[in-house]
Amino acid sequence: MSEKTEQGKGDRAAKSSSEQSKTAEADAKSPATQNNDPDMAVELPANGTPPALAAAPLAYENPAFLNGPDGRLIRIVAEYMEPLARFRREHIQDTVVFFGSARFRGKEEAAHELELLDNTGSTAPAPSEEQPASIPDIAAGKATELQRKRAVAAVAMARYYEDARRLAQMLTQWSLKLPSRRHRFVVTSGGGPGIMEAANRGAHEAGGKTIGMNIRLPFEQSPNPYITPSLNFEFHYFFMRKLWFAYLAKALVVFPGGFGTLDEMFEILTLAQTHKLAKKITVVVYGSDYWKKVFNIDELVDTGAISPKDIELFQYADTPEDAFEILRNGLTENYLIPEANAAAEQAFHGVLPGATFEDFLGPEMARMNKDQD
Repeated sequence: MSEKTEQGKGDRAAKSSSEQSKTAEADAKSPATQNNDPDMAVELPANGTPPALAAAPLAYENPAFLNGPDGRLIRIVAEYMEPLARFRREHIQDTVVFFGSARFRGKEEAAHELELLDNTGSTAPAPSEEQPASIPDIAAGKATELQRKRAVAAVAMARYYEDARRLAQMLTQWSLKLPSRRHRFVVTSGGGPGIMEAANRGAHEAGGKTIGMNIRLPFEQSPNPYITPSLNFEFHYFFMRKLWFAYLAKALVVFPGGFGTLDEMFEILTLAQTHKLAKKITVVVYGSDYWKKVFNIDELVDTGAISPKDIELFQYADTPEDAFEILRNGLTENYLIPEANAAAEQAFHGVLPGATFEDFLGPEMARMNKDQD
């Protein structure tokens, strides 16, 4: 082999080595190589400049972040701040919360037969074998024992729907007459069908605002149509929904219901029992026949599980009129009278700075006024 040929081979080898070195250097500088991520490898244009990037989404507009585990804290805070902003905007001062079964409809909506819904919050009917039996089926002997029992119960539950509707109407009519710049004792429900719908419906028919706090569930559901649109809420977190039920409530009315109703009722009673509510709350348990079958409160006292005075945390009622009387008395004594006295005292001090009620009324009258508080 000639010397010239050998030199040519050496030049080509050197050139190849030099090109490989440049390629390796470029690879080392490329983002794909630096991140060791083959999926990020991009083909550079001939001039070696990367293509233009689109603007990155703002953190608070990034759904992948907001809906992922790292955005959980933001979602929780949002379910506190967003309702708070709306309550302030709508001038809601306090509420009266109605709990009860979501599975039963009123007599009007059930047409000729009372219908049981499939699940709490669902808009679909329960399977036919779980529905209350019709009178013809019972007469023909086609109904099962479960269907017969539910036929009897459905009549009572439909009555509770109408009672809740009437009570909410009475309460709203009364609250609308109260002298206040803000809305007082606004009827509030879980936002679904059944007793919740009845409560919102009664308040709506009375011409007042009414609140629905729905929860997003994995099956078909929708808010009832009687909720004030600007006060229609839907929560992802049960505990944030519970917070808003308790936070503004000055009274609670518990109609017959299932697990959800029991959960909410005993949670509020436990908060009141342990003095975790920074306020007095009036609790009405509606339908004594139903509730005394569901739980034996006297057994809790007899076994020492609760104190005898804990029974005073709630009162039974069996008619809308009785329930309204309990609510009106409780709300008046716990809030309206103390608020009026505080306003009068503030006005008095504005006229006579440094003076006290005792200076003006005398010790006996001042003591009587305090006792009434």
